[in-house]
Formats: sequence, C-alpha cells, structure tokens
Amino acid sequence: MQSRTTSHILTEHGDPIAQRGKRSVREALLQRLIEMVVSGKLAENSTLPNEADLTEQFGVSRTSLREAMQYLGALGMVRSRTRAGTTVLPRENWNYLDPIVLDVMLTQGGDDLFYSSLIDARQLLEPAAAAQAAANANARQLYQISKAFEDMVEANSRDTEEWSRADLDFHTAIINASGNWVYRQFASAIRAALLASFRLTNRASQSHEQAILKHQDVLEAIRMRRPEAARHAMEQLIGVARTEMTDALRRARKAGEVPEPHDPLE
Repeated sequence: MQSRTTSHILTEHGDPIAQRGKRSVREALLQRLIEMVVSGKLAENSTLPNEADLTEQFGVSRTSLREAMQYLGALGMVRSRTRAGTTVLPRENWNYLDPIVLDVMLTQGGDDLFYSSLIDARQLLEPAAAAQAAANANARQLYQISKAFEDMVEANSRDTEEWSRADLDFHTAIINASGNWVYRQFASAIRAALLASFRLTNRASQSHEQAILKHQDVLEAIRMRRPEAARHAMEQLIGVARTEMTDALRRARKAGEVPEPHDPLE
C-alpha cells in the first residue's frame, strides 16, 4: 500500500518540498501556495484544509506552514480566523507588486486587466516623469537615457530581447532622472512586469522605424529642457503602447498564450 507521504505535492523541479533545505522549504512552499491561489486551484472565498492536513499534504513542518500562511496573510491573499479557519481572499485584496506574486502572475500569463492596469499606471506616471526629467536631469542621467535610446536604434527589430531590454532601460532612465523617489520605487517594483509588457507589445505591428521616432521625440524634448513637450511626447508614446497592447493581447489569446479576459475585482 502506498504511504501518504508519497502523495506530497512536488515543487516545479519534481522533488517533494520537505526534501529541501530549511530556508528553501519555506520559499518553495510559499511559491507553491501562491501559484495555487493565483491559478484558482485554491479558489477565492474557499476555506483551506486544517493545519494538520496541509502539513501532511505538503510534507512540511507546522512552523514552515505557519510562516508561509503569515506571509500570504500579509499579501492579502488569505485571512485566518479562530474557528473559521483560513480563507482565500478575493483578488482585489492581493498585493500584485510583491515580487513573488508578480513573478507568478507573469509566469502564468497575465490577463487583459493585468496589462491594461499597467498601461493605465504608466499613462499617469511616465508623462509626469518625462516632464520632471526635462527640468531636472543631470549630465549623467541624460547620458543614460541617450545610451538606452542608442541601444534601441542598434537592435535589428522590435521582436528581440535586446530591443525589449533597451526599451525598459530607456523608460527606467527617464523615471530615475525625474528625481522623484516614489516614481523610482514604483518602477523598481514593477520592473519585471514592464519588461514582460514590452516583450508583448514589441511583437505587435508597429515598425521599428516608427517606434524609434516616437522615442526620439521624448529624448529630444528632455535634451532641450522642454518639460511640456516631453510630457506630450511621452503621452503619445504610451498611447501607442496601449494600442499595441490591445492588438498583442488579442493575438496572444488566439494563440493560447494568455488567458481570456478576467476582472480580478469581480
């Protein structure tokens, strides 16, 4: 008869979580739980099994399980109450900017609302950052923006990793040059999501030459110390990105690369 321990849920590498080192056990368990919540295997508003059953299921200690649950609670993914047990909270409560949550979202394929929310945030933040960069950037920061733009020019096409990373560096350099620490922290927190969105939109229909011109408009306005022109140029650039995102998501859905639209606030 097969023992219950052989039914432990495995990590992505195929080994039981309990066979890993102490720190890795906690990390692997947390990663697995977040994956199960994001994927819906642990459905919103559902109640998790009790502690004894979970430790048996995952093959971990109560200490590791409790620490993972505390972390999930801090992320707004679960809520534990005496007698009521631990419940999975609706998506509207989740901290999407947590690195692990963000990584899982991207690995599983963000849906329309995930990416459109990112574009909405960029539309609010980046034009203001460009205007502040035009007013405040020092020589070193201007060089970093220019260097990223040159790397984009040198990329053979938009559908390359080199272009996507240069694109990310361009926008990040502008945000850093704004001098606004909140903008910088935001960009740092969503760096992985930004790169994923650039990879997605850079497979869309706009040509390499047209994209270069849009980015050059932003760069030249910043170089010429024209804040309002920089703001307008960035608004135009993000507007194009929104159109490309819509087109790219439609294609990706058709190819089965991203899930159908889902509203996490429903």
